[in-house]
Amino acid sequence: MSRILFDSVTKVYDENILAVEEFDLRIDDGEFLTLVGPSGSGKSTLLRMVAGLEEITGGEIRIGDTTVNRLPPRNRDIAMVFQNYALYPHLTVRENMAFGLKRSTELPPGEIDERVEEAAELMGIGNLLDQKPKHLSGGQRQRVATGRAIVRDPAVFLFDEPLSNLDAKLRKHMRTQLQRLHQTLETTTIYVTHDQEEAMTMSDRIAILNEGMLQQVGTPRQVYNQPENTFVAQFIGSPSMNMFVAELDRTGDRPRFTGDVEVDVSEQRAESIDNRSDADRFLLGIRPEHIAVHESPTPESVPAYVDIIEPLGSNDLLYFELEDGVGVDRVVAEDVDIGADEEGDEEEYKAFIEPESIPNRYESGDTPVHLTFDTNHVHVFDPRTGENLDDGRPATTESRPESARGAGD
Repeated sequence: MSRILFDSVTKVYDENILAVEEFDLRIDDGEFLTLVGPSGSGKSTLLRMVAGLEEITGGEIRIGDTTVNRLPPRNRDIAMVFQNYALYPHLTVRENMAFGLKRSTELPPGEIDERVEEAAELMGIGNLLDQKPKHLSGGQRQRVATGRAIVRDPAVFLFDEPLSNLDAKLRKHMRTQLQRLHQTLETTTIYVTHDQEEAMTMSDRIAILNEGMLQQVGTPRQVYNQPENTFVAQFIGSPSMNMFVAELDRTGDRPRFTGDVEVDVSEQRAESIDNRSDADRFLLGIRPEHIAVHESPTPESVPAYVDIIEPLGSNDLLYFELEDGVGVDRVVAEDVDIGADEEGDEEEYKAFIEPESIPNRYESGDTPVHLTFDTNHVHVFDPRTGENLDDGRPATTESRPESARGAGD
């Protein structure tokens, strides 16, 4: 068994810097789990603690039934692939892939050669075994580094941002290669990346970290459709989720959010929100694909002004400004992370539109367009805690249809 268990794992550096705090997670045998988060979130530190490259300050890590806190790396039955390829330039591909086996095992040369050739064929580099690294492309070098890990037949694979040095097209190709590799080998894998697109496309489950703390763990669909807080809602998804400010108005025939957006909710949903928060205002999270843009107003629409339109091929991305937006930064408590980018621009609103569907007269920003929102995909967050007030599910006027539910519902 090669399941991995993190039990209250903590890492504090000498300068009293808390890198990982009370991290609890179980990774099942054969699972592909991705650790994702911004720079400094603790994901690489966790990986290095599993590998034995960092000491554990507190808690316990188990691989299978063995506690590995004090085991040296060579006794943990793991293989690690780094961001830099770490190939020996004076050795051939064959020699690089065989190097670890020759140094750490007593396998006969014939069996080592057989393992190397099998791994090379699996990675599609069988014709490169007699080449040296300087003659290889970046993608080929990464395949060699991965093949070197494969030949060891470990209980656990550890990948630390292995594709970050590749160009966009090659990254996508290598993602597919790694997915096929996992389907073939079914080896327990921890993959670290800051790229949420990599995490979404490759993983059985994703664990999202921020400032050393686990924010949410779930399947890609779960963390996308049912974010537990504003950080996850904004970090997962490209482009990120829009955040609007609204009050819950009970003066009409039915409860209604009013403010930056206009959204009806059921009486049951309104009561649930009231029971979980006494906030006066709320953050409503809406993804760009759940906003419709119209030329003419409707009773449910909100006016907005076109800022920029980015052509993306099959659709365009519309950046817009609200006519009289309250402003998220004036409502959210300072200690709540709503996923603002490094420049702090958390009020950049976006919607997907059909290519060239907005006439030129709107692009000047003088004439408003009109927005409506898919109420089946609106999330309600407490602006002080960042908590999703609907247990990670959207607030809707009716229950979501079966087809809208994510895995694990």
